[in-house]
Amino acid sequence: MTGEIFRDAWGIPHLRAAGARELARVQGRVTALDRAWQLEVERHRAQGTSASFLGAGALPWDRFVRRARLDDTARRCFAELDGRDPETAAWVRAYVDGVNEGLAEGARRTPEFTRTALAPGRWEPWTPLGVWLGVHILFAGFPAKLWREQVVRHLGADAVGLFATDGPGTSGSNGWLVSGERTVTGHALIAGDPHRFIEDPGVYQQIHLSCPEFDVVGLAVPGIPGIAHFGHTGTVAWAITNAMADYQDLYRERLRRTGAGVEALGPDGVWRRAARHTEVVEVAGEEPVEVEVIETERGPVIIGGPEGLPDVQEGFHGDLADAPDDDAPPLALALRYPPRVTADLGFGALLPLLRARRVADVDRAVDLWAEPVNVVQAADTEGGLLHRVAGKVPVRSQANRTRLVPAWESGHDWHGWQETPRGGLTDGVAAMANQRGLAAPLGIEFAPPHRADRITALLGEKDRWSAADMPAIHMDTRLASAKPLLDILGTLDALTPEADRVRRTLLAWDRHMDADSEAAALYATLRSAVVRRLAAHPAFAALSSPPAYPEVLLPWLALLPRIGFALEHLLRAEELYGIDRAETVRAAVEEVAEAAAGQPTGTRRTWGDTHRLAPWRALPDTSYDEPGLSGDHDCVLCTSAVPGLTDLSARGPAARYVWDLSDRDASRWVVPLGACGIPGSPHHRDQLPLWTRGELVPVVTDFTRLTKETDV
Repeated sequence: MTGEIFRDAWGIPHLRAAGARELARVQGRVTALDRAWQLEVERHRAQGTSASFLGAGALPWDRFVRRARLDDTARRCFAELDGRDPETAAWVRAYVDGVNEGLAEGARRTPEFTRTALAPGRWEPWTPLGVWLGVHILFAGFPAKLWREQVVRHLGADAVGLFATDGPGTSGSNGWLVSGERTVTGHALIAGDPHRFIEDPGVYQQIHLSCPEFDVVGLAVPGIPGIAHFGHTGTVAWAITNAMADYQDLYRERLRRTGAGVEALGPDGVWRRAARHTEVVEVAGEEPVEVEVIETERGPVIIGGPEGLPDVQEGFHGDLADAPDDDAPPLALALRYPPRVTADLGFGALLPLLRARRVADVDRAVDLWAEPVNVVQAADTEGGLLHRVAGKVPVRSQANRTRLVPAWESGHDWHGWQETPRGGLTDGVAAMANQRGLAAPLGIEFAPPHRADRITALLGEKDRWSAADMPAIHMDTRLASAKPLLDILGTLDALTPEADRVRRTLLAWDRHMDADSEAAALYATLRSAVVRRLAAHPAFAALSSPPAYPEVLLPWLALLPRIGFALEHLLRAEELYGIDRAETVRAAVEEVAEAAAGQPTGTRRTWGDTHRLAPWRALPDTSYDEPGLSGDHDCVLCTSAVPGLTDLSARGPAARYVWDLSDRDASRWVVPLGACGIPGSPHHRDQLPLWTRGELVPVVTDFTRLTKETDV
């Protein structure tokens, strides 16, 4: 036997081979057959060549990737892996061989290749590392430092905390570990759902990998061999959430051109040569674009250059050359990120995870983890439990962690790596939901505590839990962050009769963001009106027009989403720049009441009418009728709208899982769309109704219950 491909009733691939390397080849091949378009989009995005077939809309990303040197970093990391861990490097090569074997056939099945006239290319051994980098480069949220810089510049340092919440581009997750003492079987359960942008095809691939060394089910990242984030080997299972750690730095650089190239001013006062070259980005339907790539001793320059950014300097008065360093606007910004420094992406952890039999094995494996930094939970059939942070966070000054730091001043170097915290369980449970908790020493901004608190409270309502009980937690829609707005609403008097009806309806509302709830829709409408009124207030005018930073980074600098996600902080603050928040809410509720009065009788909207799934597709396609959703940003069912901007949900649970340590076949999982990335396939969107309702698909690991597709 070289390799076999089986399928279950949902089209999920179950793969069997004679050894780990052969299995990696089959995994690469089946991924290319099912997801050729997705693989090629991610390869091109990692290389900065996606505009060559997606057009000018993809150019900002390609420009960022070229300047950040992601492809070169992937090459460096693979070369280092090849020397340090040749077994894993050969395993990655085998996966790439499988991808290359299957791409042509996968492309013939997939209409997007015809629509774009794209021919499938060739994957290189380092391509999976580039895909991993491209998917995760923004996970640490370094653009939030640009936002903080703007807030400090225009409102002062005290204002930063008002907006401290997980930002619009940050990905998070829910996860919870229930020990055997709190389950009906006496064995642990691990459950949760990673929150990411919902993409078509999906960002997670349900898969079963079996060979004499191991037999693992889990959620793979297409383009990456093995199962990194969520897996069950039969005797041990693990899951992760984003730790919200801060491990990337932005340096203000002073650059100058010389006859020989570009120089950067170092902390010792010496100008040193920076690496410099130009690259050409091809753009479908337009002229090619040249990109200047500069790298200083700190890292690649991702914003600006020797000529600076004129728009960033608005508001600064005086001669830049004579300005105090603390006040000087950034002429250029360099990004320092761990894999660029260490040439290590943590791929050495992937094979040990597949081979894990006990919690101790998972613990040793994730010691090799690098990026992104995650909170890990694991449990085994012998009662072992694990709750820890894994990944590389540099030791450096507090200033590096919170703001842009001057490259020409000392004190901003990296000095080794932080110890990663470990935690335990309380009353037999541990909840992880990106909150300030276990990973607090490693981060600056975290998610509000609402999801973690709600999960913990729900788990406290029963003494014993089963795998079948978990979807009720996945789908909980209680919105704790509604309280500040409703509290202010409750103080208002002298409203018009129509506005008072809105007020009474919302004060009687159960605060659940259910798709069929008219009150939830009314609350969301009021919230958006308040957000827009606050964003339009003169106090925030200076933040309404972000600097001329690259388009890729602008979501972190947009005022409306920032106010929307931080609304509860802004409403609770003791003072808010003279803004009368009660009057703001009063005006908003009158606005909402007037709009409601103008609607025909019997046409009141429910939350699901406007809160609909909005998946990202590399090629936009409006032909799908996407479902209405329950949930909201701060619900356990985290289907994020952007208050004040849109009710559509582009972010949400990219998968749901329940790992049962008493019996792996009692485990459950689901993804938002389906196992196959080919439009029109029976398994392209067959899981969507279940995902929408909160139902899960059975995990099947018995090959006698599966349908054999082919030998490979």
